[in-house]
Amino acid sequence: MKLQPDKFDVQTISGYGPGWVGVNGEKIHHSVVIGSKGQRLDWQVSQFEDLTEAHFKQLADMDTELVIFGSGTRLRFPPPAWLQALMAQRVGLETMDTPAACRTYNILAGEGRSVVAALLMESAT
Repeated sequence: MKLQPDKFDVQTISGYGPGWVGVNGEKIHHSVVIGSKGQRLDWQVSQFEDLTEAHFKQLADMDTELVIFGSGTRLRFPPPAWLQALMAQRVGLETMDTPAACRTYNILAGEGRSVVAALLMESAT
């Protein structure tokens, strides 16, 4: 018995690797924000150390119930002060490394959840 659809009705992550992520089959080599409602924007950050409160404010304005933050090649948490805008909008945030964020986004988006993935793509070294 088949339990999953052949094609999702939402934007999906079709693959990932060092320094890239595939969104609906297109390979992207820079940080990106995608959402289950079709949102997609370039996230102007190339390494974790470049992140600021403004980056998370941008996520709070995206009309979603949950943000999955892919922190790059390893798990790193943003300072609590950066999350004030998300908390004010009552938007949840989950932090994980970028590959885990890609997998989690696909599961939640496939379930019909209103979710955004903010994926930090660090240059492959």
